[in-house]
Amino acid sequence: MQVAFSDVGQRALQLAGAFSGPALTFQTGILSARQRRAPLLLGQNVDVAEVPEIRYASVGDADVAYQVFGDGPVDVVHFWGLGAHVELNWDTPADAAFLKRLGGIARVLVFDKRGTGASDPVLRSAIPTWEDWTQDLVAVMDAAGWERAAISTENAGGPIAILFAATHPERVTSLVLASTTARYLASPDYPAGVSPDVAEHGVRLLGKLWGTTEYARLAWPSLAEDETSLRNLARNQRVSATPRSAEAQMRYFVGVDVRDALPLIQAPTLVLHSEGDGVVPVAQGEYLASHIRGAKFVTWASDDNAVTTATDRYMGAVGEFLTGQRPGPEPDRVLATILFTDIVGSTDRLSRMGDARWRHVLDVHDAVVRQQLARFGGQEINTTGDGFVVAFDGPARAIRCGLALIHDLEQRGVRIRAGCHTGECERRGNDLAGLAVHIAARIAAVAGPTQMLVSSTVGDLVLGSGIEFTDAGQHELKGVPGSWHLLTTGP
Repeated sequence: MQVAFSDVGQRALQLAGAFSGPALTFQTGILSARQRRAPLLLGQNVDVAEVPEIRYASVGDADVAYQVFGDGPVDVVHFWGLGAHVELNWDTPADAAFLKRLGGIARVLVFDKRGTGASDPVLRSAIPTWEDWTQDLVAVMDAAGWERAAISTENAGGPIAILFAATHPERVTSLVLASTTARYLASPDYPAGVSPDVAEHGVRLLGKLWGTTEYARLAWPSLAEDETSLRNLARNQRVSATPRSAEAQMRYFVGVDVRDALPLIQAPTLVLHSEGDGVVPVAQGEYLASHIRGAKFVTWASDDNAVTTATDRYMGAVGEFLTGQRPGPEPDRVLATILFTDIVGSTDRLSRMGDARWRHVLDVHDAVVRQQLARFGGQEINTTGDGFVVAFDGPARAIRCGLALIHDLEQRGVRIRAGCHTGECERRGNDLAGLAVHIAARIAAVAGPTQMLVSSTVGDLVLGSGIEFTDAGQHELKGVPGSWHLLTTGP
């Protein structure tokens, strides 16, 4: 998930009521909790052993980091502008899901351009030119032994890909440009641009907030309630570039104008854009498509700027464009481990403590839960007021997370109970549904204070993990057919 240069300034000005105009279509309406939640896809977390090996290509006196993975029928080089890191992207669920899907339709080479991520930094006083950055593409393709490939990028990577396609047509089989532009600032002959005042405000604000959750919350308002994703984004920004380096590179982006290269692009081109993009207005995508000969323009109904939040739609369009076949959507059903937690005696405590003190207890509870979810790789599905519904792609991590929550919260005077079950779930957007979810909820309802109960299914799946269980007997679970054998674990 990367952002173009002045989105923070644009959004901040809009939120302050200081800017309005046709260049931006950011919606300030209140979103539901489900809409604000990150599009984390279950089963996509990548083990460290599965992360592709980082290699380096030399460009002058600098090293450019890249990876090669995937086994699809075409070769694709993909890169971002800022906020990315070729290794740590695999540790961010949404980015990992995007990369794995891309590797399913192509053999993929991803890299960090100079000044970002795992590649060598650049001096703020000597930012490479757009033409210089095209040499990063030449270097990584040469190092990997690739003569030709499709070039795919988004946001601030767009000008590099445009110039590369125009200057090295023999090496580009096709071009994919997502949420990007050939020129960012408005001018008399370019009304699609963003006003200089808004862009400058965004650059300065980014320099102050880069690498913080505050910046991430402004840049990705759809994730405003997802602390785990915000922390991931902030971390990726910090390891991608320092604040002043990011500000310098973004200031350079604001002045970009590679429109003269557009008529020289010979490769088949696909331009992708979300209709409500408040960072790079959709009109800039329309301009690209209309000035590249034969380009195909595809939009979707979304306000997001990063394509990782629209992976299914992106992969469908790109897969069909590159291979002639449209990949199927992500499966609607997935095997997941569901963990339910809730505070014991919450109604009684509320009546005794009053609203203000109880709200403080809930704030402490929520912060501890989300901290442990980040530690154990859990996906927050929903909250129940005094509890959480969490999904894991492995039962052992779900159990260890539940036990850690019980211990940590008890130390803070909050007693919870937990229930866990593994089964087939149905995806509904970012939510999960199905019998397995109901079973986990009913198991939690049976548990006593500071107790964690799991189904025998979970017990069978973690054999050999070192987790020890005690038989908790047979139980009737409300609304669930049959009798269920439950186990308990913990100190």
